[in-house]
Amino acid sequence: MKKPIQHCSFCGRSEREVSYLLTGHSGLICGDCVVAANKIVSEAQKEVEGAKSEQPASQGIAGQARNDSGSGNAGDNEKLPSPRDIKAFLDQYVIGQDDAKRFLAVAVYNHYKRLKQAQTNDDVEIEKSNIIMVGATGTGKTLMAKTIARMLKVPFAIVDATVLTEAGYVGEDVESILTRLLQVADYKVEEAERGILFIDEIDKIARKADNPSITRDVSGEGVQQGLLKLLEGSIVNVPPQGGRKHPDQKMIAIDTKNILFVCGGAFDGIERKISQRLNTQVVGYTSPAHNTRLDKNNMLQYIAPQDLKSFGLIPEIIGRLPVLTYLKPLDRPALRAILTEPKNSIIKQYIKMFEMDGVKLTFDEDVLEYVVDKAIEFKLGARGLRSITENMMIDAMFEIPSTNQKELHVTLDYAKSHVERSALQYAVA
Repeated sequence: MKKPIQHCSFCGRSEREVSYLLTGHSGLICGDCVVAANKIVSEAQKEVEGAKSEQPASQGIAGQARNDSGSGNAGDNEKLPSPRDIKAFLDQYVIGQDDAKRFLAVAVYNHYKRLKQAQTNDDVEIEKSNIIMVGATGTGKTLMAKTIARMLKVPFAIVDATVLTEAGYVGEDVESILTRLLQVADYKVEEAERGILFIDEIDKIARKADNPSITRDVSGEGVQQGLLKLLEGSIVNVPPQGGRKHPDQKMIAIDTKNILFVCGGAFDGIERKISQRLNTQVVGYTSPAHNTRLDKNNMLQYIAPQDLKSFGLIPEIIGRLPVLTYLKPLDRPALRAILTEPKNSIIKQYIKMFEMDGVKLTFDEDVLEYVVDKAIEFKLGARGLRSITENMMIDAMFEIPSTNQKELHVTLDYAKSHVERSALQYAVA
């Protein structure tokens, strides 16, 4: 009887194609696979040993929190940054918005305390208070999130809600927003479960109408339903590389009960919802007396949860975002301060860029006033300041690096000639 041809259980090649086969308990392996396996195991052991030796220097924000406290907590009360300290740090980079800063500072401070209390056997369990911030574009929502991330001792990540869709549709699954938090925590699940996640553009997932949808709303109401379990706290399977989940993909289980969620959105047009609720549209002698006391230039200060519901957020998700705050529209003094006062102000950034080329950059005072006036005209908030300054300086930034010029003084005439012929001028028309 002819002996059957044997094959390597790893690569599948027959005994005729390899030099030799080693017989195991329930399989065979060829010499080439033995060499390859040995190389893979050796490299894996080197990586593990290298990671252990470098861990104190490379463990990042999450690791720093573990070192500061010795147990991965936020540390003792004496070491915690107080709400006043957190707000003072924000004041160095963000102009105005005192109300929003206070809400954010208190929420972050309480998050530290929750992490500390979670390690005790106390019968009283402190619930987290997720935040939602409402404010027009360019008022500083994302800037506050990025700034506060600099001083935190817990992993902090910023994600965008606009790419999210229901499971099974083109886009990203809701669970993928936790991937960014995992990456910041160097894929240490325990650290990620203590982190803070800022979800930007939360208003872009509002449903199309106040009433429940009778058709599929894959990027609106469907996403909000998916966010519910994350916000309230549950164990979620997260794809380690983000994107879509599929059956053969390895998942990482994350418990979101100790993750603080901070949401931000422009909610463009929500002022009309607020006005309707306050009945400010009524005319004639029957108008409510309190309407005369309302500041109609800043209706966001009167925002309430029912306005978010009217805009398109479902009641369940509003209930899981109990802290609601707003950002004021930027007036002229605030825009003027933003231009020059913060540590990373726009003017200081341009001065630094020219300084790196050996050029001293200076501005006339009326140039700064002109930039602010244009920003108010374009109604783009603080982002408008950057756009106008960029258009004003683009020619100089293009030409000067190729010359030996050592000084540049920007006058009002120079600013007007460059800004008024830019594309921004036509965008207003």
